[in-house]
Amino acid sequence: MKNVFPPVLPVLALVSSIFAGMPSIVAQNIVAPAVRLEFHIVKDGQKLEVNSSGVSRMDFLLSEMALQDLSGKWLPSADWFAFISAKEKLLHADTLGSPQGEFKAIRFRVGVDEKTDYADPTQWPPGHPLHPDVNHMHWGWKSGYVHLAIEGKSTKGPFSYHLASSENAMFVELPIRFKGGGPVTLGIELDIGLILAVASGPDAANSTHSRPGDELANELKKKAVHAFRSTGASYDLFQSTQPDPQIAKAIPEGTRPYTMHITRRFPQVTMPADNPLTEEGVALGRRLFFDPILSINGTQSCASCHQPEHGFSDPRRVSLGAVGQVGKRNSMAITNLAWAHSGLFWNGRAKTIREQVLMPIVDPTEMGESLENVIAKLKADASYPAEFTKAYREEISQDTLAKSLEQFLLTLVSQNSKFDRAVRKQTELTEQEKHGLSLFVTEHAPERGLKGADCFHCHGGTLFTDNLFHNNGLKLDDLDTGLMAVTGDPSDRGKFRTPSLRNISATGPYMHDGRFATLEEVVAHYNSGVVRSDTLDPNLGKHPAAGLSLSGIEQKALVAFLKTLAEPPAGDAPAHTASTQSRKPATPE
Repeated sequence: MKNVFPPVLPVLALVSSIFAGMPSIVAQNIVAPAVRLEFHIVKDGQKLEVNSSGVSRMDFLLSEMALQDLSGKWLPSADWFAFISAKEKLLHADTLGSPQGEFKAIRFRVGVDEKTDYADPTQWPPGHPLHPDVNHMHWGWKSGYVHLAIEGKSTKGPFSYHLASSENAMFVELPIRFKGGGPVTLGIELDIGLILAVASGPDAANSTHSRPGDELANELKKKAVHAFRSTGASYDLFQSTQPDPQIAKAIPEGTRPYTMHITRRFPQVTMPADNPLTEEGVALGRRLFFDPILSINGTQSCASCHQPEHGFSDPRRVSLGAVGQVGKRNSMAITNLAWAHSGLFWNGRAKTIREQVLMPIVDPTEMGESLENVIAKLKADASYPAEFTKAYREEISQDTLAKSLEQFLLTLVSQNSKFDRAVRKQTELTEQEKHGLSLFVTEHAPERGLKGADCFHCHGGTLFTDNLFHNNGLKLDDLDTGLMAVTGDPSDRGKFRTPSLRNISATGPYMHDGRFATLEEVVAHYNSGVVRSDTLDPNLGKHPAAGLSLSGIEQKALVAFLKTLAEPPAGDAPAHTASTQSRKPATPE
């Protein structure tokens, strides 16, 4: 899909323009800037669910997109086409660039112009929006495309509305303020109910194919133009998080799919096929997460040790149990768990989120309760039974409890830090922060003239963790064996799960036992405090015995960069969804 927007920097050049001289590791999973139109099709105020809503098809073609700058000038695209389909879940369209400047409106045609309409459809390559096998909207027997197709069944019987003919153009113009120059997603809602209302009368026809003089077609087109509205801009591009449709269990009847918006800069992720996220399941999991009913004495919730204002971690060196028991571990932050597939907890003793969420409940040093008692308390509650039934069409059980907490935890996505905004060209790092980033991604190999902090081996990529286990050179007692306690393998002695550095300035104290109070202490450890052992990670063991020898200025720069990974504050605790980060970040003022 070509356009005539001013050329934009390719992905590596984009990153280089922000982080001059940075190694390619910085560019991992960074998408080129683009303008994305993301459509939300609704009916009767709810997201359109094909077939169950009485609508079996809602497809349309788009072309001639243009952006209006603040002076009123329209910046058009050329040779830009898109196919949108509710049934096929094709609900977004991208340009190949994001022009610089500020804009106040967007315009596009529903359909194509007359020249394109009657051109030879075989010219379009496979996969192109105008390829007949992609959109199934070309009238081969009379030439030309259907521009918008709505089919289904109402109380009056089946209906089929196909709107076409380029002479009756449907141009949509929507006000929306945003800045270009970086990736941006523009939300657009289409209310199909407004279109169908024209054909709902007792005498209205149940079909139209835009024949000459067809008044119903003309009225449907008029309504279609006004059925679109803008819902705002967000500065990123987002990936789909739907489970594989071939293996996904259908969501429980009466529930609504929960839509997450995860940046395309992150590795692709698939949500559990046997526990699809729903609005009801996530809301139930959120309530459970903040409810002390899960503990033995009603004094401690999951949020007691995973506090939102501290990056979903605990500001204490080690956590305390429901009756004041002193734990052995600092509570690890629990954001971005959707990518954690190598084991959870510091020593990897839980293999999945669903397994992990029940362990603190029964741990005698944590909540100290039994699952039997928890289930009994939930069943005796005035509202929990109805909420579980609504979310799962099942009664309260260990399985539905674990699934609810899993659903909520999967929505905790950290992706909107200053670093992310800099990548999206919404802001710029300071020279000190850029210096710190350079040290972060540079290997330390004096013999090759490289002097860096070497952080990226374990904390590289856009998640800032490899989600694996490493011995990072801490002085440990003989009983603190880390992963070895789970595997029994002596080669795993002293290895602990790599925490993400996202939100790191909010999640102190640091390390599995909270031994370091500040980021400065952490940097000092890697600079000169690494303890050598047989299982020390090779990427640390290769450093000179004296350590990295970073200067005071370099250490401060590294800390300054780490602080750019912090998220903005996100709301009050019990009402806090934290999924505001996994939905679309708000448009900055």
